[in-house]
Amino acid sequence: MAENITTFNEDEVTDQDKELVSFVSEHCRLWRDHRDTNYLDRWEEYERLFRGIWDAADKTRDSERSRLITPALQQAIEAKQAEIAEAVFGRGEWFDIVDDRQDPEKQDISLVRQQMHEDFKFSKIKKAIDDIILLGEIYGTGIGEINVKEMNVLAPATKPIPGSNMAAIGTTESTKFMVELYPVNPRNFLIEPNARSVEDSLGVAIEEFISYHTVVQGIADGTYRKVFIQPSGQVKQLEPVQEISETRDDRVRVIRYYGLVPREYLNKVEEADGTKAVELFPEGSSGEDYDDMVEAIVVIADDQWLLKAEASPYMMKDRPVVAYQADSMPGRFWGRGTAEKGYNMQKAIDAQIRAHLDSLALTTAPMMAMDATRLPRGAKYDVKPGKNMLVNGNPNEIMMPFKFGTTDPANFATAQNFQAMLLQATGTIDAASMPGQVAGGEASGAGLSMALSGLMKKNKRALINFQEDFLMPFIRKAAWRFMQFDPERYPVRDFIFIPVSTMGMVAREYEQQQMVGLMQTLGPSSPITPVLLQGIIQSSSMSNRDEIIATLQQMSQPNPEEAQVQAVMQQLQIQQLQAQLQKTQAEAALAMANAQQAGVETQLMPVELQIKAAEAQSKAQGMDDFTKTEKIANLALKEADIQSNERIAAMQMQSKQFEKQAKILKM
Repeated sequence: MAENITTFNEDEVTDQDKELVSFVSEHCRLWRDHRDTNYLDRWEEYERLFRGIWDAADKTRDSERSRLITPALQQAIEAKQAEIAEAVFGRGEWFDIVDDRQDPEKQDISLVRQQMHEDFKFSKIKKAIDDIILLGEIYGTGIGEINVKEMNVLAPATKPIPGSNMAAIGTTESTKFMVELYPVNPRNFLIEPNARSVEDSLGVAIEEFISYHTVVQGIADGTYRKVFIQPSGQVKQLEPVQEISETRDDRVRVIRYYGLVPREYLNKVEEADGTKAVELFPEGSSGEDYDDMVEAIVVIADDQWLLKAEASPYMMKDRPVVAYQADSMPGRFWGRGTAEKGYNMQKAIDAQIRAHLDSLALTTAPMMAMDATRLPRGAKYDVKPGKNMLVNGNPNEIMMPFKFGTTDPANFATAQNFQAMLLQATGTIDAASMPGQVAGGEASGAGLSMALSGLMKKNKRALINFQEDFLMPFIRKAAWRFMQFDPERYPVRDFIFIPVSTMGMVAREYEQQQMVGLMQTLGPSSPITPVLLQGIIQSSSMSNRDEIIATLQQMSQPNPEEAQVQAVMQQLQIQQLQAQLQKTQAEAALAMANAQQAGVETQLMPVELQIKAAEAQSKAQGMDDFTKTEKIANLALKEADIQSNERIAAMQMQSKQFEKQAKILKM
């Protein structure tokens, strides 16, 4: 449980401050009690396991003497944090901006993107996000506070000296609004127990110790109200890490509250200061009820001194706090981290290894059983090499080596099995055995593919959770503050931010191996091979990745001269095919003409037979009849010959024309 917190003194606090301070402090006290009762003890043990700090409360049995803490859980936490950080920042630019389609000017979006990346780099946002991910994996919830700061930036510069060719070397000073992200330890964060997110809570508070000179400086420059304040005492639960020594020098316990407060309380404070609260809601406040609340920022020191109280100065009236769950726990704000997932197996590994070391101490350290009645009075009999022992009598009868037996070597194998269960529970892999697995060990092939596919799915789920709940809300809130406090550099527009993330290191290497194998199967002549090569380079972390991709795209574009030659060759191939088709048609027509000629000749054969029959009949009937019949037959035969000759001549002329066309095409 938390230590007793000093309450405000009614004689030292004005009546205007008392109601607001009491409202915030009382809610924070209730929220603190709920958090400490349910989570604080486990959080402290998670931190000790991660840092390798032994505590008597972490004993697995009363007779345990070893204090060793194995690094299995440390490795799992660091591996999970590294995978998410690599997935977010692996490609350099970790977010992009999408503008309205109806906006004709597209250059402003690239300018805003570049400025935000530069400002985030100046404020070390990547380092802050990396720390927040680590806190999320340890405690289950990653929390960050967004601060806006006006900074005086110095830059080296030269200035020409009038009347000479020389230049003065010095610095230039400029004012710059910066957005900073401050990692918050869950032990310093308070939220309503019924809330599921920062937005749907009555309010959130960050309580921590800050330097005394920071408060004094804030009072001097007008950031804080003028109050009589002194360094405060020590509360262990507010320390960012567990320390042994305690100090109370030059620091003050401060609560920064972001949330709703009754309008009447805020109006009283601001009227006493000569200002008035911004009217955010219609009039008709009841004062004591919650039907008229104002989104405000309240800063309280030592639960009695009101340092700051004002309505939310941000244009979107949002709270400058972002939080996410490392692993979603529906229905509550606090999430589940890697430390909670692997806690049971970590305790099992520690118990097994400590038992092994305790047994090893009993079986390896020399011990002697002696007859105390026959030893010299006051003698110390420590067993060490080269030491002489004085006894009264025969040493073989007085002293005897004492041994408990041998240590079971299976303890290490059992600990390794527990470690495999820990990796399974946390969704990570063993960094020591991974190279052997990839190189073709027992777990290679289908088994490794199945294991890595499950790992990739879990990491992708964690990445989506981080992007949707933390990364994108932070970028949006940061952009709103840039637009509000620095509109000259950031135009006020409704931009759409999208994450530009990739996969983690292990997942990326595994996918690249699969793509390389696919390229080898397709071969270099496949049209899909260049696309796969660009995908491999795109997902890599090479510094000149963009240049290589641009070169590949340029190589994939066709050469105009080669394209022209290829078009001519295709036209010639088409003409050749057309000539072959015409030749085939001419040969078919010639064959058809020959067939028709043969048919005509076949039709003339019955006429000749009739002539022969007529000759035979004329011999029998006489010369006159024969002459008449012969003349008739000759006329019929001539007519048939004329028709046949005309048809044959026409076919021959057509055949000659086809042959001429074929010869021309062959040439």
